[in-house]
Amino acid sequence: MFKLFLIFVLLPLIELGILIKIGTIIGVLHTFLLIFLTALIGAYMVKLEGLNVFYRFQENLAKGIFPQEEIFDGVLILIAGALLITPGVLTDITGFLIVFPATRRIIKKIIKQYLKRKIDQGHIRIHFKRDL
Repeated sequence: MFKLFLIFVLLPLIELGILIKIGTIIGVLHTFLLIFLTALIGAYMVKLEGLNVFYRFQENLAKGIFPQEEIFDGVLILIAGALLITPGVLTDITGFLIVFPATRRIIKKIIKQYLKRKIDQGHIRIHFKRDL
């Protein structure tokens, strides 16, 4: 519950404070332009990376390989897109880090280690449905 509070209440307040500070330094118009340009550039990058992942997804399916990494990449790129269209400096930085393949690999590794630890501790359970 506290994590949700941080994400939905505290983070936007911090983002707003940062944007206000930037606005006082570079001006309101330049701040709006910065927000608009990061959203535009971010959307373009998300589109390119999303298409790249989609093509790899199709390629693996055609070869009979389950596209596990591509599904993971797709989810991360979707999250990056949401972060990049959200006004804010911290969300933009996080979104751009997710969009770039080199940093996305590092982020994926961290997330996988976190999920493995949670599964090993029994906090996350996986159930498989068997077709008969």
